[in-house]
Amino acid sequence: MKKSLFAALSAALATPEIEKKRLLTVAIATDWKAGEYLVDIPQQPQLYCGRPAQPELVAPGKVPQRNPQSPEGRARLLHAIAHIEFSAINLALDHAARFANMPHQYYADWIGVAAEEAGHFDILRQRLQSLGHDYGDFPAHAGLWEMAEKTAGDVLARMALVPRLLEARGLDATPPIQRKLEEAGDHESARLLDLILRDEVAHVGLGDAWFRRLCSERGQHPENTFRQLLIDFKAPWPSTPMNESARLAAGFTAEELASLRLGRPRK
Repeated sequence: MKKSLFAALSAALATPEIEKKRLLTVAIATDWKAGEYLVDIPQQPQLYCGRPAQPELVAPGKVPQRNPQSPEGRARLLHAIAHIEFSAINLALDHAARFANMPHQYYADWIGVAAEEAGHFDILRQRLQSLGHDYGDFPAHAGLWEMAEKTAGDVLARMALVPRLLEARGLDATPPIQRKLEEAGDHESARLLDLILRDEVAHVGLGDAWFRRLCSERGQHPENTFRQLLIDFKAPWPSTPMNESARLAAGFTAEELASLRLGRPRK
């Protein structure tokens, strides 16, 4: 007898224990590939995101600056990235668990992403531990999850404003971070980010592809819709400089990037 996909997803999402969440997420991906799940109608419309007691979550502006020239600064920087990857596990699980009646491939895509994000978190945590720290040692912020809550009612808005907006910012931020790590002599951490950046281009690409597909189904122009959603949700406008090669690989067009570089329209 096949298992309920949505029950498994909601259980993994609700788990606050770090290692248990990772293992449940990987198990879902394995069982999905084996055809063990029934894509049923969710029985629990209220999803809950479980988080560990640490790290302490604070407003973005209250997260201390992270200077990678010092050992603690590098640890803080890697901790911030590990927190993004841990949040991304929850985000991908929620993408799949939140929205019913989507095509089979939609669930396959985000289950796969959740497992890859679990892998990213694992290697970053191991690197952090090698530096004498662990996940939870430093404060972090919850900006990614706050946008997930704001877009919980519409899968199109979710695809636009989480993968295509906030996660795409990671594509822009990674090369400068790598340069700082290299300058500090931390070549191993910089190499880890090469692997993560490659996967994140694909993840943003999935968000872009689903966003464009949903726009097409609703008869909406994707790039106009994206800009309007930024305005409607009071979301942060994509900042410059953008990692344009990575964004183009993820599905953005050169014309859209040129438009986004102009900044938020004046009222």
